[in-house]
Amino acid sequence: MSFWNQNVTIDHLNSINKDSMAGHLGIEIIEIGYDFLKATMPLDARTMQPMGLLHGGASVVLSETLGSIASFCVIDDAKNKSIVGLEINANHLKSVKKGFVTGITKPIKIGRRIHLWQTDIYDQDNNLICTSKLTVMVSDLLT
Repeated sequence: MSFWNQNVTIDHLNSINKDSMAGHLGIEIIEIGYDFLKATMPLDARTMQPMGLLHGGASVVLSETLGSIASFCVIDDAKNKSIVGLEINANHLKSVKKGFVTGITKPIKIGRRIHLWQTDIYDQDNNLICTSKLTVMVSDLLT
């Protein structure tokens, strides 16, 4: 039995992100685990601040992207529901100057209408550089 309600693939998730902020920043889903999603994001001109470090906002985008996708994947009626972020926070623990980062999101709480996800972001040497929590609301699509 799978944790995920939606029958999704890595290719499908990456294709729906292609023309969004996630696609613009080069975020790619690389693994769908039993109860986690994993993605990478490159450190380049799109994700760096002028001082040559990973921009904290890019880490937040990675976290919100992973948590929102994960919420989409666990809801029952994805065609008639919308996932919207309610709150996000991030603790930036270590700077990164080159390479890529990897985010892993896991659920803290999956309710009928509210989901809470924790995303930990690591540099390519597996150092924790950011931890973030995202609260999302599952609502009916507006018509």
